[in-house]
Amino acid sequence: MIDARLQVALNAGGLELPDEGRIAVFRPPVDADLSGFVPDRCDMLHDFKPFYDAWANRGYDARYSPDGPYAAAIVCLPRAKAEARHLIAQACEVTDGPVIIDGQKTDGVDSILKEMKRRVTVQGPISKAHGKMFWIDATATEFFADWIRTPERTEGGFWTAPGVFSADGVDLASALLVEALPEKMSGHVADLGAGWGFLAAHVLTRSDVTQMHLVEAGHLALECAKRNVTDERARHYWQDAVEWAPDHKMDAIVMNPPFHTGRAAEPQIGQAFVAAAARLLSSHGDLWMVANRHLPYETELKKRFSQVSELGGDARFKLFHATRPVRARRRG
Repeated sequence: MIDARLQVALNAGGLELPDEGRIAVFRPPVDADLSGFVPDRCDMLHDFKPFYDAWANRGYDARYSPDGPYAAAIVCLPRAKAEARHLIAQACEVTDGPVIIDGQKTDGVDSILKEMKRRVTVQGPISKAHGKMFWIDATATEFFADWIRTPERTEGGFWTAPGVFSADGVDLASALLVEALPEKMSGHVADLGAGWGFLAAHVLTRSDVTQMHLVEAGHLALECAKRNVTDERARHYWQDAVEWAPDHKMDAIVMNPPFHTGRAAEPQIGQAFVAAAARLLSSHGDLWMVANRHLPYETELKKRFSQVSELGGDARFKLFHATRPVRARRRG
């Protein structure tokens, strides 16, 4: 973990941080213990709302984008290489001092290290806990400007960005769900985990939809959705869909819920989305959902809804329609 490698780097590895000034920490793992690392000087940079909230709740200054200049920066590498390069270049842009890169081997840290060594002098690395930490000084930062990535259009005309789900084009599961949606949809409709807005854009082709609520935990994904879904009926929310609490019930919900935050499948995330949908829908509301075929959502759907039907799908994905959400009985 980063906390173990950081302590080694600071104590005996040759890493020196400026005595003054703020430090930007890009994408720190939520389970990292950085309490001994000048917390009052750190900006924790996360555009994923649950992780942003987790650091804010621990008393840190949390931001979804950098507000430099910084005296130093630490980049915790994500899995997507284009996104990792972008974060490194972004850190270089807003930092006057050292830029420190940390990552697990499973996140491609060795590959990034090799690429950076071809461009600049790299100090370190510190190898510990199945990962590496290394750093470059401020004079080397100009060599990574070409790694910056901004939102761009796909061949289909949608805006996406590195690190956003399905950044290269339309997700096949979402495309399958679009084909199954009824022509008649009306009232208030929500897309939980809206991503860059593909499902919501199609729902808004129904003239009887009063408002389309796009709920997305990724700030950059939501910024892309704002470009893709400009209909005046659209409302955009940077929120964890599981925690979202609008002031009225929804008439329909569409969703292609996420099923992992790391490498392994985490079906409890999708199950939490199902529970949220049941909470958010009106008594006669409809849930339209697509999921990977191997994920066990049927039990949760039948627990939360009185009527559940599978609409088919294909070899990879399954489609569900659920109605009549089950309300928790009040005690007393």
